[in-house]
Amino acid sequence: QVQLVESGGGLVQPGGSLRLSCAASGSIFSINTMGWYRRAPGKQRELVAAITSGGSTNYADSVKGRFTISRDNAKNTVSLQMNSLKPEDTAVYYCNVHRGFWNDDYWGRGTQVTVSS
Repeated sequence: QVQLVESGGGLVQPGGSLRLSCAASGSIFSINTMGWYRRAPGKQRELVAAITSGGSTNYADSVKGRFTISRDNAKNTVSLQMNSLKPEDTAVYYCNVHRGFWNDDYWGRGTQVTVSS
């Protein structure tokens, strides 16, 4: 089992910034990909950004150039720096990790991000 604890999120005005963090603990052996997904009201959950243990990143087109994902392998943490936030970024953001050896995924409880004036 892997436990994920998310922090960050909240209410921010358009154009503002927020930083999300997620710490993994438990059976963290073989975690390869860590990332963030989001679910906006009335929409399906979508990938926001992901990063492999080697540092390769993948971003949704809608956040490229505005969001930056980073990872600390020693601390088993993943962070998402979100700049130039837009109202359409409003969603619940979920931390995700994938363990390659067991081919399984774990999810955080989610943290609300609201972008509104």
